[in-house]
Amino acid sequence: MAFSTSAVDAVQKLVVGLGAGLGVWGGINLMEGYGNDNPGAKSQGMKQLVAGGGVALIGITLVPLLANIFA
Repeated sequence: MAFSTSAVDAVQKLVVGLGAGLGVWGGINLMEGYGNDNPGAKSQGMKQLVAGGGVALIGITLVPLLANIFA
């Protein structure tokens, strides 16, 4: 039981970390798009920012629920 709990915690941290990284990368692209007045970079940055938030949200909410299936 302790192994599964630590594995779920590790997976949750990994997914939230990936989402946060994607969100930061999207924020940088968004600001770069505003700085260079580039609508393509702004669009890509916004999409990455929202996707990163979604992945982090999945990591926070869905991973523990999926762990309960196997418990």
